[in-house]
Amino acid sequence: MMSDFPAKVATETSSPQSQQGGSSFQLGSISMDRGLIKSIPGILMLAEIGLGLLQWALIANPSSNIPAYGWVMFVAVTLWLLTIILFFMLFFGAHHKLSSVPWPMLVMVYNAVATVLYLTAFLANAASVAPYSSTYFYGCMAASAFFGIVVTLLYGASTFFSYMAWKGDGGNAASNSGPA
Repeated sequence: MMSDFPAKVATETSSPQSQQGGSSFQLGSISMDRGLIKSIPGILMLAEIGLGLLQWALIANPSSNIPAYGWVMFVAVTLWLLTIILFFMLFFGAHHKLSSVPWPMLVMVYNAVATVLYLTAFLANAASVAPYSSTYFYGCMAASAFFGIVVTLLYGASTFFSYMAWKGDGGNAASNSGPA
């Protein structure tokens, strides 16, 4: 009778994501959270990545000899890379596999720090555009300042949604797909 036990038992496993109603795709041991891309925090992260790339591409000018642009470049590239890493960690479900990490708080602190750093970089960038007013690079420097404030506002919005997820606001549609 006990020998028949394994043959008669049907087991079914599910991930926490599928229980929440999010759309996920699993390939072997790698699961991809497609719901993140459709959520407000995911869209904000993709916008931060895209516009952050544009901002640092505009500032990456070999004739920039103003020290403030070193800070702007450091902030833009560092946060761009860290945001890409964070996005892929959330997209591939690292927050489910590393459950001991307080993801909502970690993401909230990251977004808040990124907002402050990007604000300082924007101010340094905007204050340093004037020397380029009569050069070919003026448009690039002014555009990089514009995209700097746009990315600052995106990180600020991400901080808000991260705070809502950390606070545990169940009514927030953005918190349904994991950490903001």
